[in-house]
Amino acid sequence: MSLGLTPRQSDLFATTTSFCESRVPADSIYGLLHRQCFELFPDEMFADLFTDVGRRSVPPTIVAVVMVLQRLEGCSDREAVERFTYDLRWKYAAGGLDFDYPGFVHTVLVDMRARLAASKDPDRVFEVTLAAAKEAGLVGRRRVLDSTALYDAVATMDTVTLIRSAIRGVLSACASWEERELRTVLTRDDDYRQSGKPVCDWEDRTAREELVDALARDARAVLAVLDGRELEPALEKAAELLATVVGQDLETGEDGRFRIARKVAKDRVISTVDPDARHGHKTQARGFDGYKGHVAIDPDSEVIVATTVTAGNAGDQTAVAELLAAELPDQTAETAETAETAETAETMVTEAGPLTVYGDSAYGTGALLETFEQAGVQTRVKTQPPRAPGGRFPKSQFGIDLDAGTVTCPAGHTVATTPLKDGQHARFGKLCAGCPLAERCTASRSGRTIHLGLHERQLAGARARQTAPDWKADYTQTRPTVERKIAHLTRRKHGGRRARVRGTPKVAADLSLLAAAVNLARLGVLGLTRQPGGWALSTS
Repeated sequence: MSLGLTPRQSDLFATTTSFCESRVPADSIYGLLHRQCFELFPDEMFADLFTDVGRRSVPPTIVAVVMVLQRLEGCSDREAVERFTYDLRWKYAAGGLDFDYPGFVHTVLVDMRARLAASKDPDRVFEVTLAAAKEAGLVGRRRVLDSTALYDAVATMDTVTLIRSAIRGVLSACASWEERELRTVLTRDDDYRQSGKPVCDWEDRTAREELVDALARDARAVLAVLDGRELEPALEKAAELLATVVGQDLETGEDGRFRIARKVAKDRVISTVDPDARHGHKTQARGFDGYKGHVAIDPDSEVIVATTVTAGNAGDQTAVAELLAAELPDQTAETAETAETAETAETMVTEAGPLTVYGDSAYGTGALLETFEQAGVQTRVKTQPPRAPGGRFPKSQFGIDLDAGTVTCPAGHTVATTPLKDGQHARFGKLCAGCPLAERCTASRSGRTIHLGLHERQLAGARARQTAPDWKADYTQTRPTVERKIAHLTRRKHGGRRARVRGTPKVAADLSLLAAAVNLARLGVLGLTRQPGGWALSTS
């Protein structure tokens, strides 16, 4: 398929421009796209997705505009095409097309997403909006980070359904001769062709246990046949998934029978339809199934500068490297092959000024604080104070001298620290016996022990800094901006928190597209315009 071109010469008496111009606000996303869609998303920007010969595609500029509006308004593919066909604002946003400009089939959107995903620059729509904001001077050197739950688009499966579905997945991924071979080792009276739970008297405990054991034996028999073979990628992936779901939920009893383990695996797969989804917790009391969407914003302009998606059980700090990948040029200096490249990267940091990062306590880990310190980042990341059970003296009540390697307790006793693999500790032991403060300090018969982690210095420094009044004022004023932006991203109008697709790559691409749409809406309000010298803000 070759590149199609968007018409730029409209019929003066049939164009949507004359009708919409006085009715659509100029600072709306429709107004912005109408004026700037050819500069933001020119057809040539997508030329690498198409061949030089073949049937002409639907013009990519039009498709890009439809994709952005689709994501902003939370439409399905069919609804988006219908909106483009009948809603004049959509044609107006696509450069002021004629009233009777033809629509297209919804699979064009499916095809464009697939082409973008397979390309070298899958997030180009978001990157274009961010580049325009940067050129207009809307992106400074402050970043606020946060995450939000994204609920998966599938049903969470129980152990029985997981194992049976995984067996079905292996059988469906086999060649016909492989399937026949595998079916010879299956012992259950089940052809594994239909989805859903198997037939069982679920009120009968013995029947349930027999079902679990039979499913486990069928699964292990299938894996035994495939073990050591060179498999096709699809079959290999299905076999790995089967091995995972069997290993995570089952254990062998003393009688040799397989039973459901009374525990939850650390990285438990919760669905064979979406194996990337995980159990997650936003707080100890609030759980969810799916993913975490992570964002970094500029707090002054409220422009989203980066997004990424992780499994629901991943810590917020694991996404920081990707969120700030483009903001830490000194990382280039660390990996540079020559001293000249390293010197150039350090000069970039000096000229641009230090980066300041804001985040809640989920980002206040010692390892991350050390990374920021080495990169020259100014941190406004909240760090939780140390606590002790029963309201006893926390670690902060002890005098810790890391340079001298000593710890002094509230009663004035000083002991030397002992090195450990994960840091060091100070044991007060017999000094606690007869101490008048012992009851307020420890309940252990062996006395109080203070553990000092590998990043104790960074944590102590962060806790000291965040007590300063100017630090508190800056944090309180700045960090909530990301909460508002996340509220914008997860509005019901945009589809809410429910993921629209399956798998981490697709969910990440969908979040990136939503961020692009929200950015464009924000840039319209701020008055983004194209000047001869580049992108700028309108002075009118």
